[in-house]
Amino acid sequence: MAVMSTLLTLLNAFDDLPQARNLREHTYKALGDTVVDVGCGGGRAVGELAARGVRAVGIDLDPAMIEIAIERWPTSEFHVGDATALPLDDGSVTGYRADKVLHALAEPERAVVEARRVLARNGRAVLVGQDWDTFVIDSDDPELTRALVHARADGMPNPRVARRYRNLLLDNGFVNVAVEVHTIVWTDSACLPLLANIAGEGAWLDEQAARARNDRLFLAFPVFLASGTRAD
Repeated sequence: MAVMSTLLTLLNAFDDLPQARNLREHTYKALGDTVVDVGCGGGRAVGELAARGVRAVGIDLDPAMIEIAIERWPTSEFHVGDATALPLDDGSVTGYRADKVLHALAEPERAVVEARRVLARNGRAVLVGQDWDTFVIDSDDPELTRALVHARADGMPNPRVARRYRNLLLDNGFVNVAVEVHTIVWTDSACLPLLANIAGEGAWLDEQAARARNDRLFLAFPVFLASGTRAD
């Protein structure tokens, strides 16, 4: 439960950033009237899509996350499910969205194949996520910072999958594939939980906390957005 709570805190802090809100709005474009949000977490995107009149379905592997999503958005639809085996019929959605998900999968191509299966003809898939190797953090110890960022990345199944989004879509039945990059810049104490997730407790994090208190904190990272249309 503590791990889930920490993850939710991280997600909420990120999602509250004006840059993140704008990017999230951008991901909703041209998804049609029936959308699946894979790895929905606390359900914010599902709730926002539903408020636009879209029938949105949230899927997450974590039952605790689904419980929170249902509590937050009681009129929306949520299910526990695997990104590689969605509880949806073939061709049942017009839009597929996976935000900050594929880096956690050992075989992300299976999720993209599944995206094609559940999408209707001319359906649109949107993949969103950061490249965990390219976090830029101002620090008094750049060498240690570089080592911490890479060590955190190497502990994930696919930390660099975002740079593969275009090829994953092209190789698995999508056309009209496009890629954008949006840089997130974070300079306040709300990003300290993310920095703690990277480095753990200790002198390095203490320095970052001191920077936050003195308005000298700087974190930036690229978020990649790739989209494609389901090929017949």
